[in-house]
Amino acid sequence: MDKSYDICIVGGLGHIGLPMGITMAKAGKSVLLIDINPEAIKTVSCGKVPFMEAGAEETLKEVLNKTLFISNNNSDIRLCKFVVIVIGTPVDEHLNPQFTIFKKLFLTLMDNITDTHHIILRSTVYPGTTERIRDFLHSHGKRIALTFCPERIAEGKALEELSSLPQIIGAFDDKSFNEASAFFNALTTDIIRLTPLEAELTKLFTNVWRYILFSISNQFYQVATQNNVDFYKVYNAAVHHYPRMAGFAKAGFAAGPCLFKDTMQLAAFSNNEFFLGHAAMLINEGLPNFIVKRLKDKYNLKEKRVGIIGMAFKGDIDDERESLSYKLKKILEFEAKEVLCTDPYVRDDRLVPLSECIEASDILILGAPHSCYKGLTIDKTSKVLVDIWNFYGEGGYF
Repeated sequence: MDKSYDICIVGGLGHIGLPMGITMAKAGKSVLLIDINPEAIKTVSCGKVPFMEAGAEETLKEVLNKTLFISNNNSDIRLCKFVVIVIGTPVDEHLNPQFTIFKKLFLTLMDNITDTHHIILRSTVYPGTTERIRDFLHSHGKRIALTFCPERIAEGKALEELSSLPQIIGAFDDKSFNEASAFFNALTTDIIRLTPLEAELTKLFTNVWRYILFSISNQFYQVATQNNVDFYKVYNAAVHHYPRMAGFAKAGFAAGPCLFKDTMQLAAFSNNEFFLGHAAMLINEGLPNFIVKRLKDKYNLKEKRVGIIGMAFKGDIDDERESLSYKLKKILEFEAKEVLCTDPYVRDDRLVPLSECIEASDILILGAPHSCYKGLTIDKTSKVLVDIWNFYGEGGYF
């Protein structure tokens, strides 16, 4: 490549990097996406987005090879002023923070970064990571502007929220803040300045707050159901024209690649004394077990075929990472006669068509409330429907 770019995004073809790159390119910035995934490079180079993201594919086709470009060569970061780092949250197999991932990454980039670069960390990180990266770069003679600017988008709504939500900039000094602020002005003028540690905690607190809220509802759901009370009759009474309950979430699977993992990171940061977070993890991760136990108390599961409708970690996406529907599947495979799973978006050769799942199952569990399931007709005289989301408006009791 023989041109210069405003921005390059390392890890640019994933769920965070690609929407950001598309949005910046749409705003008129010259964007280079750097990634080593050959399948993703092939897909995006053909104008296709390899995951569900509202409006992304149409916009990609508008900007591809005009203001948006793709590379698999780290040396191309020499051609950019701003280098955005987007890698998976660095944790080990036990979800403990793993700083060595950043060390390895920056060692591969070290020969290509200079003091003229401004590096923006976009990945969710363990508190204190930005400072450690700055010190690591300093130890290699690099005096690079470095900021932590967390993404806070909801998967599936990235293009909308990148411009509508405020941007947080965790900066060590005025020069770095001013540069990062000018960078994000392409998306919004609503900028919040923090220190890097404050910004790191803001991102974790945001995700963990939501995770704890979901756990409260899931705990209430279990209390009501154990006492043969329809949780949603109580829920509707509690929130009706009562503003102090406006934040009361509905029950359902709280999962995905962020919420649980970030709760674990905050627990580690608090020396494993984050008891509220630990309780939330037990409740949310235990919901599939609660469903199976409830079914075992009422039916002989060894004689029942169970179908799980929706395997993504939430509705209207194709991302199955850390989905509790898959955890439910594993438990049921031990307890039930047979388990059938379906999803219109998730890529998994083990899934069956929706019609087959419904017809063959004695018990149906709604795992992910995809909008396309709204008009589904299920004969409740011959089948049991478990709808913890109250997606069909008939209550979550079973």
